[in-house]
Amino acid sequence: MFHTHVPDSPIWLQAVSKAAFETVCYKIVFPTCLLPYYLEVMSTPHILIVDDDPEIRDLVSKFLVKHDLRTDTAANGQELFKKLEVGNFDLIVLDLMMPGEDGLTLCRKIRSESSIPIIMLTALGEDTDRIVGLEMGADDYIAKPFNPRELLARIKAVLRRFEQGEQDSLGEVQRGKALTFDGWSLDLTKRELRTEDGVLVTLTAGEFDMLAAFLERPNRVLNRDQLLDLTKGRNAGPFDRSIDVQLSRLRRKIEVDPKDPKIIKTVRGGGYILSAKVDRL
Repeated sequence: MFHTHVPDSPIWLQAVSKAAFETVCYKIVFPTCLLPYYLEVMSTPHILIVDDDPEIRDLVSKFLVKHDLRTDTAANGQELFKKLEVGNFDLIVLDLMMPGEDGLTLCRKIRSESSIPIIMLTALGEDTDRIVGLEMGADDYIAKPFNPRELLARIKAVLRRFEQGEQDSLGEVQRGKALTFDGWSLDLTKRELRTEDGVLVTLTAGEFDMLAAFLERPNRVLNRDQLLDLTKGRNAGPFDRSIDVQLSRLRRKIEVDPKDPKIIKTVRGGGYILSAKVDRL
């Protein structure tokens, strides 16, 4: 079950699960008067909260619902994947430290099959955990204990960035839906990266945005602040290493030798530059 809030909507509609609602809609005549409520509920971002602490799950869920988001919760990896099988989620809030499969393992499994945005919850001061989380494919992180308002702000920022990336991809169709470089092909509509042989290479939302930013600006030096603005829509903080982590992860996927990159090169004291020839199909 998920919880949601739609002004003036029937109480039962605010608590009904999407799957149950759709099942009812298929089996009986859908009441026309309820269609506006249903459409509004289904257009609200759906957040999956994964944490073994029931108090945190409950508090975060209630706070997000209060701010007009739909939520569902899971206590472990098994529940997480069961939810993903039957639900349609826009973002996952994933705790790092959980019994059984931890957040890093779950993040890696999710990222191998999906580009759904992930925000990791990490222990305060554990820089290594945050960096590894980003390397595993997380789009952002927040340290415990955290202010729920900050989590809400990060959720909205990640959703905006992901949605903007999809809109930008659709806008590229008229100009050419794919960019090719050094034997690689990046499909801007499907947000897919493929090798010269057509093998699909999974990219996180952040990796896709970064690669697209470079390909749209070949042979142009981009510094960390510019990359962070292009990919995350916010200014870089003095200790923000997400760009460095994402670039390192991206290089491991597209470079023959990530330690001696030939496609995305480092410009000493300046930033990074994509040196490959780019063609638009």
